[in-house]
Amino acid sequence: MPRRTYFATCAPGVEPILHEEGKALRLAKLERQVGGIRFEGDRREAWRANLLLRTAVRVLERLERFNTPDGDALYHGVQAVDWRRYLHPEGSLVVTAQTKESLLDHSLFVEQRTKDAIVDQLRTASGSRPTVSKDDPDLAVHVHLFRDRCTVSLDTSGSSLHKRGWRRFQGRAPLSETLAAAVVLFSGWDQCSPLIDPFCGSATLLIEAALLARGVPPGSFRKEFGFERFADHDARAYRRLRDDLERRAQPIGRAGKLILRGIESDPETLAGARSNAEAAGVADAIDLQKGNARNVEFRRGWNGWIVTNPPYGERVGGNDNLHSLYRDFGSRLREQCEGYQLALLSGNPSLEGDLGLAPQRAIELQNGALPCRLLTLEIPRA
Repeated sequence: MPRRTYFATCAPGVEPILHEEGKALRLAKLERQVGGIRFEGDRREAWRANLLLRTAVRVLERLERFNTPDGDALYHGVQAVDWRRYLHPEGSLVVTAQTKESLLDHSLFVEQRTKDAIVDQLRTASGSRPTVSKDDPDLAVHVHLFRDRCTVSLDTSGSSLHKRGWRRFQGRAPLSETLAAAVVLFSGWDQCSPLIDPFCGSATLLIEAALLARGVPPGSFRKEFGFERFADHDARAYRRLRDDLERRAQPIGRAGKLILRGIESDPETLAGARSNAEAAGVADAIDLQKGNARNVEFRRGWNGWIVTNPPYGERVGGNDNLHSLYRDFGSRLREQCEGYQLALLSGNPSLEGDLGLAPQRAIELQNGALPCRLLTLEIPRA
């Protein structure tokens, strides 16, 4: 397989964790960049990245880079790619474009001109032309223009990688699976100590922690990736790789029985969380209980991790009761959780002081369109 250049995207702020994941996978020529990581390798590396990276959103394969002073340069640059390798003439495609500080400053024009170049090439070669499909294309093409320099890439992922495939219950304000994985990894959890989420909601954090501890590839639940529709896809080699990775999954609790516990006050949400855990194959590993974070009992001396995403007052409820909730929860932590590690995703700075705890680190993240901070600290001993 020829060597290619890839860029794995991630949510803002997640780049350090994604870079660590890339190093763990020994991705070649790995570079941390704004918005993701760059690496090189053959198509197998794209398969591995899609299957194994827990915090990546998409994996893009770079095809061409060229100057684009005008629409004709864009058209001819796109036609320099042999699109027969990636798209059957009777297939479907979608083109998305971003442009910044360039003479071609209308993304819709860039998308149309790129589409025309691809369609014209395939029609000339075969007499047939692909169609445009925004909902379920066989090929997704990304075009990025910056200062008249154009990069043409393929989306090897298809739908966003946060769509793992195990979620049955959405809940009111769930974290994306990729951000949940990032929160768990940023927390520094050792994958052996107890991990507790007192505001577990649909159990996304706990499920991602369980999959991490078991070594389950996050992409193993997916029915399909974008690269599986490429015209030159080697389905047999990919199946061998995927089967080998899935065989390596380890039992949860490499050092005794691992404790993963979630607390949720709403019965419907709790039932949904159990459904999600079952779909992810980790229902036996996660203890989900009905309760309230104000009065949850923490076991002293566990020295575990509390990793949680409490309500912010943005999408769930309002601020009226949240200040007292945070005060009561913070009091509970100070009284019962000496020596525990805390990783709390905060989307409302006005509530952070109510915890009565001073974070040792505050990591700027983005939960959808909402700026957040991940507060991490060791709860001090008396």
